[in-house]
Amino acid sequence: MQIQKETIDLNTATGKMRCYIYRPCDEGVYPSIIFYSEIFQQTAPISRSAAIMACHGFVVIVPEVFHELNPAGTVLEYDDIGKDKGNEDKSKKPLIDHDSDTLAMLDFIHSATYCSNAVGAMGVCIGGHLAYRAALNPAIKGAFCLYATDIHNNALSAEPEQQSLARMADIKGEIHFIWGKQDPHVPNQGRLTIYQQCIATGINYQWCEVNGVHAFMRDEGDRYDGALALQMYQQAVALFQRVLH
Repeated sequence: MQIQKETIDLNTATGKMRCYIYRPCDEGVYPSIIFYSEIFQQTAPISRSAAIMACHGFVVIVPEVFHELNPAGTVLEYDDIGKDKGNEDKSKKPLIDHDSDTLAMLDFIHSATYCSNAVGAMGVCIGGHLAYRAALNPAIKGAFCLYATDIHNNALSAEPEQQSLARMADIKGEIHFIWGKQDPHVPNQGRLTIYQQCIATGINYQWCEVNGVHAFMRDEGDRYDGALALQMYQQAVALFQRVLH
């Protein structure tokens, strides 16, 4: 399936947010996936991941997750300077502001003529956390969360009762957790903490641990594992084809 790409600026509770839309060229109405990036925002690997998903018949929206803290169009480099800036942005932005960003994208999806009302969420790294966070909204029918950081340790800015782990029971859709067993950002005890909360809350979840390092989906640099990435795309497509159609 061939796709097209466009850029839009959405109004949010905290200002304009640039979003990148990948969608099929053929006319029609398609389910949507909000695709949340790493701390580096929409890099070339994120763009390619979004395009892969869109080619399976989805409207994929990639927001600039730290739009309040950077000029529109900002992309951070995969180096120490970019990492430090991205981590600084991550610590500054309250989780409730990510929630209002999600609401703005849902409003857009529900008004767009080429979008159905079926919406899922997907993300990598902090984006995996934001896909989980989006799933707290009942409009999100499924979420695919790849090596989601900062859920287990409540490291992001929020009141205790608003921390993501504490709110897991609010998830009504199906959620898939994908972890790399060699990922130091979510170690064994961190994964166990999240797993135990899944059991305690009784949410509809699937759990997958693979032999992979952090950011194994990123097709630049020495962390990339193309075989694992292919498996994950297939699993994500299967989830969204099932819950969004």
